[in-house]
Order: sequence, then C-alpha cells, then structure tokens
Amino acid sequence: MVESIARVRHIRVTPQKARRVVALIKGKQAEEALAILKFAQQSASEPIYKLVASAIANARVKADAAGEFFDEQDLFVKNAFVDEGTTLKRFQPRAQGRAFQIKKRTSHITVVLATPEVAETAPAQSKKASK
Repeated sequence: MVESIARVRHIRVTPQKARRVVALIKGKQAEEALAILKFAQQSASEPIYKLVASAIANARVKADAAGEFFDEQDLFVKNAFVDEGTTLKRFQPRAQGRAFQIKKRTSHITVVLATPEVAETAPAQSKKASK
C-alpha cells in the first residue's frame, strides 16, 4: 500500500547513457535493482543506485507516518524514467581562431517504487473513473 518517489535533478550524466542504466532496473524488486546497480559498470549507475536507496528510505518514512506495515522485500520499481535537464554550453578553441561548442548535458532522473497492492489497485480505480 506504499508508493514512494525519488527524484534527482541536474545530474552530469547524459540522458541517453542514463536511460540505458534505468532500463536495467525497470520492473525489478528494489533489493535486486540495488544489486544490479552496484555491479553495473556504467558511470550513471552510481547516482541511480543512490536514488533507488533514497526511494526505499522515502517509502519507509511514508509507511511509518501512515502506521502501515513495511517490508523492503515487497518494494519493486514501478516506474523509472530519465528526462533531459539543462545543457551547459562551453567553447573550446580550435584552429585559425575558430571556436568549437561543447554541450555538457544533464539529466533529471525519477524512480517510483511501490508495493504490489498499490500496483494492482491503481488500474482498478482508473477503470471505475472511466465508467
């Protein structure tokens, strides 16, 4: 019955590289996702690891505030996505007085963790609303 969201903004990882890592953990159990990210070789796996750990902590706090039973083993990655952040534009000198533009891209990463009960009840509520 718990759903938690964690976001990180302006991470200095290109969105294309971060999406490759996020695709590894979609739909997995939260603990399994942490294990995958811990041993992934991509540089984007470190901030995403911290983000999933933060989402687990957010779920724990949310369950404590609501007085609900909480078990980390039940959490799974319901949704995870990467949006493009601001692009830092830098210039590098080139031959004959020219300048070459370097685009340093950033990412906004969002991870949504949920327990199976939330995932099953959410579509049922949307069906009732559409009738």
